[in-house]
Amino acid sequence: MTSTNRSAGAAQRWFVLLSVCLAAMTMPLTFTGPAIALSRIASDLGGGPIELNWVTNAFMLTFGASLMAMGALADNHGRKRIFLAGLLTFVLASLAATLAPHIIWFDLFRAAQGIGSAMAFAGGASALAQEFEGPTQLRAFSLLGTSFGIGLAFGPIACGMLIDALGWRSIFLLVVGLAIVAFILGARHLRESRDPDAAGVDWPGAATFTLALASLTCGVLSAPQSGWTNPYVMTLLAGAAIFLAAFIIIERRVRRPMLDLTLFRYPRFVGVQFLASAPAYAFVVLLVLLPIRFIGIEGMTEVQAGQMMICLSSPLLILPMLAGLLARSVAPATICGAGLLIAAVGLVWLRQVPAGGAMVVAPLLAIGVGISLPWGLMDGLAVSVVPRERAGMAVGIFNTTRIASEGVALAIVSAVLSGFTAAQLTARGVALNVTDTAQLLVTGNLGAAKESLPQADQAILVHAYETAFDTLLMVLATITVVTAIIVFLGLRRGPAAERETPALEACQEA
Repeated sequence: MTSTNRSAGAAQRWFVLLSVCLAAMTMPLTFTGPAIALSRIASDLGGGPIELNWVTNAFMLTFGASLMAMGALADNHGRKRIFLAGLLTFVLASLAATLAPHIIWFDLFRAAQGIGSAMAFAGGASALAQEFEGPTQLRAFSLLGTSFGIGLAFGPIACGMLIDALGWRSIFLLVVGLAIVAFILGARHLRESRDPDAAGVDWPGAATFTLALASLTCGVLSAPQSGWTNPYVMTLLAGAAIFLAAFIIIERRVRRPMLDLTLFRYPRFVGVQFLASAPAYAFVVLLVLLPIRFIGIEGMTEVQAGQMMICLSSPLLILPMLAGLLARSVAPATICGAGLLIAAVGLVWLRQVPAGGAMVVAPLLAIGVGISLPWGLMDGLAVSVVPRERAGMAVGIFNTTRIASEGVALAIVSAVLSGFTAAQLTARGVALNVTDTAQLLVTGNLGAAKESLPQADQAILVHAYETAFDTLLMVLATITVVTAIIVFLGLRRGPAAERETPALEACQEA
């Protein structure tokens, strides 16, 4: 091959990387934007607390539940085809969301966005694993993670400025523009590839997993309003357990499962999955809860809230790449465990400072720094779990764990915060409409909460919510500390007979 052809091939690979990174950048923007705009969306489209919770959860549920199936589809039917089809689905759903006449329609289009994002991410990430090898593959996936960081860092302030200037619907035009550019680049430069050993999609496994996740999410979101002992809620939670059991049985019997359960025998694999779920409780839930609190409870503007959120997410721009360099001399298990402990310290620190003041900047930065350290290593570790030709499965397993954990964490944390708030209101002598008022506060609708509970002073409502939020932060910090210990023990270097995984070798050689 001539040097000209090699240069052309290298340029094409980097255009492929740019296409996939632009597509990846749309996902955090799609996730964080509606959280900033939630009060305006509620004002225009209506809806109660449950419908407003689905503004975020509809996207996360379909994204997380379909990732493994989309990874298998990409391996079977072509990674480029699934990538482009996903981008097209995402664009159409995003445009439809701007025209939604009611909150129910808006939630449905958000679910369609999640499906499109899952197709684009699974197809694009699988394609990257075919285009790059060795240390260059690690760098490519590190840049993919950085793309998420850029979206998370600048998404809140960019969306806040767009909402302030053009209204909440404009945030979807931003992601549509990025997706269209990604589509054009992918159509031109991405090569079609498939897994030669693919044996079809495990549809029974995909269906039971999706039903389990959907039942769990619906049950948890309904519990604060209906009660955990409500027959409907109990049926949903029982259904989630039944579908999960069915999924495990199916995956143990099919020839090419979406999730190879035998991998759970290896401590490294278990450590990687806990690492994937760690940001959900230490970081991602704050991307939704904090803008709601800043705008709905503390009275900030969308732009001010976006500026605050930059403190939380800006470390993702630099530290993931530095963590990759640090891995040359420090074990990834140590980097990941230490990072999560720093995030836990930030969560405890956050409850000690007033949410509406400048003092909140330091703990937000600490949380962001703590999460950024393992962030730069996660994707490289995940790709090493299975052989290169099963990249779709590797991406599907890791990102399903990550995204599904985020969706479930959002549902659980919202329910827990609502319960804590209701308990605080009761402790202050409030007896009527406590549950409804707590849910309204959790969605940042302080005005409606005052109307629901006219006998309570606004200061009582705000103090009850803030006390509940502080208690929640301690719960999240405890979960993060426990996860840090499990991740460290799972990822630390084993006996001499156990070789370092390819991703860690590449990380230390890069």
